[in-house]
Amino acid sequence: MEDSFDLVVLGAGSGGLAAAKRAASHGARVALVEGDRVGGTCVIRGCVPKKLLVYGSQVQEQLDSAPSYGVVPGVVQRDTAVLLRHVRQEVDRLNALHIDFLAKAGVTLVPGWGRFLDSHRIAVSHADGMGQDRVLEAKRILIAVGGRPHRPEIPGAALAWVSDDMFLQDRFPARVVVVGGGFIACEFACILKGLGVEVVQLVRGDHLLRGFDRELSSVVQEGMEEKGVEIRFQVSPEAIEGQPGELTVVTSEGESVGCGGVLLATGRRPFLEGLNLSAAAVVVDGHRIPVDADQATNRPHIHAVGDVTDRVCLTPVAVDEGRAYADFAFAGRHRQVNHDLVASAVFSQPELATVGLSEEIAIERFGKEAVTVHRARFRSMAQALPKRGPRCLLKLVLEASSGKVLGCHMVGEHAAEIIQMAAIAVGMGATKEDFDRTMALHPTVSEEFVTMA
Repeated sequence: MEDSFDLVVLGAGSGGLAAAKRAASHGARVALVEGDRVGGTCVIRGCVPKKLLVYGSQVQEQLDSAPSYGVVPGVVQRDTAVLLRHVRQEVDRLNALHIDFLAKAGVTLVPGWGRFLDSHRIAVSHADGMGQDRVLEAKRILIAVGGRPHRPEIPGAALAWVSDDMFLQDRFPARVVVVGGGFIACEFACILKGLGVEVVQLVRGDHLLRGFDRELSSVVQEGMEEKGVEIRFQVSPEAIEGQPGELTVVTSEGESVGCGGVLLATGRRPFLEGLNLSAAAVVVDGHRIPVDADQATNRPHIHAVGDVTDRVCLTPVAVDEGRAYADFAFAGRHRQVNHDLVASAVFSQPELATVGLSEEIAIERFGKEAVTVHRARFRSMAQALPKRGPRCLLKLVLEASSGKVLGCHMVGEHAAEIIQMAAIAVGMGATKEDFDRTMALHPTVSEEFVTMA
């Protein structure tokens, strides 16, 4: 009986943790299975340590600007190893904190890798491969195993890092090639450059940040290049040669690019390996588990949340999906997660944040004549004295007939903090007129959203 539960959750990432704790709060007997550390991608090798590295990489720029304010720094010594060590210590602290939260919530943490024996039983293997499997039986099962970085199939790919590896380094080499044009590639390119690393970024397409508003991505590109990142478009790696620390990337252009390390930031995929989903007859669509609006798979008692479904792969979305599932399954409160209006940010330098429709998607959906765009482009007051750094872009995409704000976008300092608040207004259906009659808070960057003509 001790291994019989109301709910077994596979994966202790954001979605799994949220669902397990919420279900337990409703009185369910819950087991949470995890073969890695508790906290998932976001806490262990994603959002949290990455943002700490972003802060660390911005210090040199602040020092460079200090003389404009009458502060002349003395001798500055940079030791990236200290930064990386402190980041790992913070991750350790958060990992322990999440384990403690589970215990306080009454959730049974089962260390090891879970796989289906049938639609109601999970076998858990020890993470070290030793010992006998533990078998858990459950009325309901939630799959929340998240995703993993995708490593392209090119010769020598094993010599390169993926994003998970970046937090495990003792220090970074003098020159790094970053492969990819998405948000992970752009964020790490800026982090590395800010830490004094020479960066060459290879982008297969003709622009950065595919899927985001094109004008915004152009402004990010401008800022990154001003920062000193060398971006080469329509170039892909054909092979990686050499040995760790002394690598050569052979490109599609026939060029050989020498470096001390290569980061393959070429996307992520759901982590389905080893789940044995066929034993439970759970349908898989390509690399993902398809679910309905209630997170249900084709088996009504088996659900999935977060990146494993490959819908909107963001931490707050996984958390909301997990809580909505637990409320419905164990408290009878039916609520469906709204995936149509999700704010997102890219912590590149300059920072990008957005909510709602891009200009391109709005025109595609409603037609060019039905869409109006307002924008403001300027250098912020924070850059007035240093007289350096990228200019901000603030942008509103409107439905022409009603003035309703379809999209609110920004590139510049504190973009994510600003768009978080703007998302409330956009979600409530605010119009340009609503923005205009909101009194400006002066002098700020965000006031441009309520004063732009």
